[in-house]
Amino acid sequence: MLAPGAGVPVDAAPAPRGETVAQDAARLERLRAILDRITLPDGFRIDVYALVPRARHLAVAPEGTHVFVGTRGDRVWVVTDQDKDQRADTVRQFAPAVDFVIPNGVCFAPDGVLYVVEQNRVLGFAGAGTIGDAGDPPATVIVQKGELIPPSEESRNHSARVCRVGPDDRLYISLGQPYNVPPRRKLALYDKTGIGGIIRLNRDGSGREVFTRGIRNSVGHDFHPETGELWFTDNQVDRMGDDIPPGEINRQTAPGQHFGFPWYGGGAVRTHEYAADTVPEDVVMPAVETIAHAADLGMSFYTGKMFPERYRGGIFSAQHGSWNRTTPVGARVMFTAIAEDGSAETVPFAEGWLDESGSYLGRPVDVAQLPDGSLLVSDDRAGALYRIWYEGD
Repeated sequence: MLAPGAGVPVDAAPAPRGETVAQDAARLERLRAILDRITLPDGFRIDVYALVPRARHLAVAPEGTHVFVGTRGDRVWVVTDQDKDQRADTVRQFAPAVDFVIPNGVCFAPDGVLYVVEQNRVLGFAGAGTIGDAGDPPATVIVQKGELIPPSEESRNHSARVCRVGPDDRLYISLGQPYNVPPRRKLALYDKTGIGGIIRLNRDGSGREVFTRGIRNSVGHDFHPETGELWFTDNQVDRMGDDIPPGEINRQTAPGQHFGFPWYGGGAVRTHEYAADTVPEDVVMPAVETIAHAADLGMSFYTGKMFPERYRGGIFSAQHGSWNRTTPVGARVMFTAIAEDGSAETVPFAEGWLDESGSYLGRPVDVAQLPDGSLLVSDDRAGALYRIWYEGD
């Protein structure tokens, strides 16, 4: 289900050969030495799945053989485990004829259409999950360049979009706003266009609407497998101190809900810029407050059967790690258990990428579930994907 004119390539020239990534044995061993430091609950193990430069957000094809990896550069990678030995056979550039700009957001529809959300464009690739020797499918424009956000609002800050196809078969896209705290003159424009929120649209690009308001920069969202409710992470305001404001994991129960930014900088902490203003009515407070400045990014509900029962229906998420805190925190994978009443608690699941001196040995970005129920974790500092699996009783 693509845009009108589906099948018209973005670039009709013959497709060039894309870059391939060597799975260098020495690099793999160095990363495995780092993984020896990672602590996990009993019965879990971790290993390198693939070397993938600047690996960010992940989309596992419905067929399960291919994993697509977005970046904050100009590449999308496709990682293939053809022999299904739980390690990548090949890593190569996807759709090299397309001039991508920050193609961070990748997501699949159940029918095998891959969506790539760039800084200011959305493309669709029908049949991407079954690519073979015939080459990559042509790109179809879902949202034209310059129409996802006004070009005047393009920025390197908070331009790493993420996407999901929801249970309503519509495409949900986060639009981080480009400021630490936006000026008042921008609020009306951002409210209208969905910047600082999450928009949803039909998969052909029509029917756009603002679904979520009042967020700063969400770089991870997913839908509860039973209720269909949208849950999302949100990165909160910088330069307010080491310990405030908290990061957030949010639960949205109805369209149009407002989550408090920029009046709140995170949790119930008011921003300096809007401290004297009246907060909009019916602001939804976070389901979970996380440690300040840990940079909660990608998240996925766990629906597999490999892990023990207590993990099923919960959220795995990645903390990228702080950049402006005296003592760094984060660089770990978290788990959020959700009670029947919707209350939630988040605890560390895999950690050790932050060493004793405060240096990063890796920076997790996103998590995704493989068909066997194991978990992939991307790391843009190391340029790698890791696989976590359970082999306990």
